[in-house]
Amino acid sequence: MRFGAYVLGALCLSLAASVQAKVYFEETFDKEWESRWVKSSWKTQEGTDGEFVRTAGKYFADAEKDAGVKTTPDARFYAMSAEMKETFDNKGKDLVLQFSVKHEQKLDCGGGYIKLVPASSAADMPAFSGDVPYSIMFGPDICGGTKHTHVIFTYEGKNILRTKKLTSVATDELTHVYTLVVHPDNTYEVLLDLEQVASGELEEEWEFLPPREIHDPEASKPEDWDERKLIPDPSDVKPVDWDQPDYIPDAEAEIPDDWDEEEDGEWERPEIKNPDYKGEWRQKQMDNPDYKGIWEAPMINNPEYVEGSGDELYRYSDLKYVAFELWQVKSGSIFDNILVTDDVEYAKEFAESTWGAMKEVEKELFEETRAKEDEAARAAFDEEQAKADLEAKMEEFADKMDDDEYDEDDEGHDEL
Repeated sequence: MRFGAYVLGALCLSLAASVQAKVYFEETFDKEWESRWVKSSWKTQEGTDGEFVRTAGKYFADAEKDAGVKTTPDARFYAMSAEMKETFDNKGKDLVLQFSVKHEQKLDCGGGYIKLVPASSAADMPAFSGDVPYSIMFGPDICGGTKHTHVIFTYEGKNILRTKKLTSVATDELTHVYTLVVHPDNTYEVLLDLEQVASGELEEEWEFLPPREIHDPEASKPEDWDERKLIPDPSDVKPVDWDQPDYIPDAEAEIPDDWDEEEDGEWERPEIKNPDYKGEWRQKQMDNPDYKGIWEAPMINNPEYVEGSGDELYRYSDLKYVAFELWQVKSGSIFDNILVTDDVEYAKEFAESTWGAMKEVEKELFEETRAKEDEAARAAFDEEQAKADLEAKMEEFADKMDDDEYDEDDEGHDEL
């Protein structure tokens, strides 16, 4: 009976959790997508604003289901935003931000990230730009040799970057899913194609707060503290005959026969390199028996650190918008399947039913297309090479004919 009650209780808790879990934003970019998104007027007047156009790209399983929005044309700013179903306060909940992106253009310099924006920025959304306050920025950024995934949190008005760059980033031309999970215990996870690539404590990996401990500013190094790792070896004494001049008079030199001291002055022997010169003497070094290492002030509690101030680093109380604000030199990135939820399991299922359902077909088509392109390139090269070889042979034949005609002319002149 107790076991049955336990099972029933667990089932009730599971059902309650599933009921409480919410999807605040889900975008698969159907044909009506433009009715939900607002293009930013940020760069319109300057004429440097780009567009997002609906397409599945070159490689897809289903042209309709796999359609996302692509940046176009090249060298533009691409900015737009959409409002979530309701304001998301993740107090006591997981926060999941997930989306897919495909850089079919082989992105060489540009962003592929997304932003969550608070309701407090509502007035700025029609002209959304990089200056509008946001809450979270997440996703890949690639430019030349710099390739990393941004995970930036806004805290007390400041954008806080991860102390170490997250270098896990997809750089090929296929679709990849980026997932950020922020847990209410102040931990986080980053997943790439549903595989964890980073996790840890928010307080440890972002400088939200002053350090818990600092070096004691009142401490001073003891007078007898010896930081010299090596010292001169007192047993090593410079030899008495060490000091010799670098150059000495040439003993074999003789005064020239035509040297006139009245006109030329007193003759001096030229100098030559001294074979006994040993250079500057340096005393050997030995380990310092009194070496104590480099002195550091002892650590003390930081008076500026307030215990408990980091209890809700994870929390954002007024998430309201999803937005893009990008610059790309070469356009063509396709974004799709954006999700904001407090349900980690649903996020996984959503990724598997979208990206997971098309990734193998996409890869197969990509590889087939690449193989055909390579084959065509080889054929074109072979054709050009054959053409060049033929032209070389024809030129060689023409030169030979000219030489033969010249020889015949010479023979005719000889007979005359």
